[in-house]
Amino acid sequence: MKAERVSQVSGSPLSSQTQNTSRPFANFQPDIWGDQFLVEPATTAPEEVLVEELKETVKREFKATAKNALQQLQLIDSIQRLGIAYHFEVEIDEALQYLMDRYTDFLECNDDIYSTALSFRLLRQHGHRVSSKIFEKFKDDQSDEDEFKFSINGDVMGMLEFYEATHLSVHGEDVLDYGRDFTRTQLQSMLPNISNTSVAEQVVHALKKPNRRGLTRLEARRYMPIYEQNTCHDKILLRLAKLDFNRLQSLHKWELAQICRWWKSLDVGRNLPFARDRVVEAYFWILGIYFEPHYILARKILAKVLAITSIIDDMYDAYGTLEELKFFTQAIERWSAACLDELPEYMKLCYQALLDVYQEIEEEMIKEKRLYRINYAKEVIKILVRAYQAEAEWRQKGYVPTLEEYMRVALESCGYASLIIISFLGMGDIATEEAFQWVLGSPDPVKAASVVCRLQDDIVGYKFDKQRDHVASAIDCYMKDNINSSKEQAINKLKNEIEKAWKDINDGFLRPTKIPAPLIDRALNFARVIDVVYKEDDWYTRVGPEMQAYIKQILVDPVPE
Repeated sequence: MKAERVSQVSGSPLSSQTQNTSRPFANFQPDIWGDQFLVEPATTAPEEVLVEELKETVKREFKATAKNALQQLQLIDSIQRLGIAYHFEVEIDEALQYLMDRYTDFLECNDDIYSTALSFRLLRQHGHRVSSKIFEKFKDDQSDEDEFKFSINGDVMGMLEFYEATHLSVHGEDVLDYGRDFTRTQLQSMLPNISNTSVAEQVVHALKKPNRRGLTRLEARRYMPIYEQNTCHDKILLRLAKLDFNRLQSLHKWELAQICRWWKSLDVGRNLPFARDRVVEAYFWILGIYFEPHYILARKILAKVLAITSIIDDMYDAYGTLEELKFFTQAIERWSAACLDELPEYMKLCYQALLDVYQEIEEEMIKEKRLYRINYAKEVIKILVRAYQAEAEWRQKGYVPTLEEYMRVALESCGYASLIIISFLGMGDIATEEAFQWVLGSPDPVKAASVVCRLQDDIVGYKFDKQRDHVASAIDCYMKDNINSSKEQAINKLKNEIEKAWKDINDGFLRPTKIPAPLIDRALNFARVIDVVYKEDDWYTRVGPEMQAYIKQILVDPVPE
């Protein structure tokens, strides 16, 4: 679709002059949720006492399994998959450190592929520098191909666990690269013959969404019925997981109701009809970054900023003229209410909303005696709109940059480095000024999360963007750099770059780290959100049945207890 005129909207702050200007209008899908999330959940009888009792029981299990390392690893894995690991951080850290200190002894006693892969994955997830060479012994020396011995005995769970472990790889680990390709092929070929439906379901899901790249809440919701089918499942653990899931869901629904009320006051659908009206989807996004109850302030801040920057993105990408956008960029640079008079009516609402949100943030930072953080929060928005402005100028000129030139701007315009900074604002003492400086320095995990975001977005959005007046994508830039290449070749190249970025993220977790691991977790979680929401299509922009199902699982339907 070429540039279109925006239709007249009764009572809208879009002036007639604004409406009669030729613009790169995208015709986004309207909000699908209506007022559904404005209603706060009904109060329920407090279950805090029961949850605390169950937690104490599980902590006793940690002590009881201390002498059986494999059993303890399985307990840790179940706790993490059920989404309740945040209750047992101390116990998990101590258990894994104890294992790491005695890892050679563990491997001598547990030399099968399942035990080796499970221990490797859990240790790597927690930043321990476990060598991937431990898998060399499973390679088939009699084969000229990159094959592994354990395929012979049909060890499905061993292969599945090894497949999951390969997603913790860093650069230069050929045994894990070969292992991933090999186990994927083996699992696909074995799948029709797996009689255990629970195991088959785990294989199907892992091939689609490896554990490393899934969102904690979605994965927990999916795993609970699978875990319950296991005749040896821990009933206490499962009960705690269900109670905790529903307890957090009520908290999240309450939070979303507050945010929806704020959003409704802006009346985006009527006042800014060119923009994506996506406050519910934005909050779902934020739950992928952190869902734990102690991050309630962080979620409130990040959800509002993401919702506003989404409008700003659409203003630059799908509505504003170059002249108008220059005024808005200058207004952001000045960051003053005095700039409102210089902006078109439709921009005033967005600009004022941004100033108001930042005033709220500033008041919170003053309460916590962390006022310095607001300066970082403003600076990253300035960086973001500069990148938006550069892309708007490219679009206006029909300019296709080189891929290298494109990525310099696109890694900023994707917004992830900015949002990671914003995500730190409400995280308490752990987010020191050094951490904010670390992100601004574009370290590998942050840059890698941005690469995953930008390239995956460009891949799934290519067809839609080609139907309108839109800036060149990474695919276009690659094909310009490589004249004889096809779109499919360009996409394969970008997918390879995404896989390299995941390795950079994994490497960023290995100890010692420059900032605390919970902060690096934000970069990982931002990448995970993209791998879920943009895996097959842009489900943030086009809210199809898959995205609707995800939101209902997390924010509508409780887990049957």
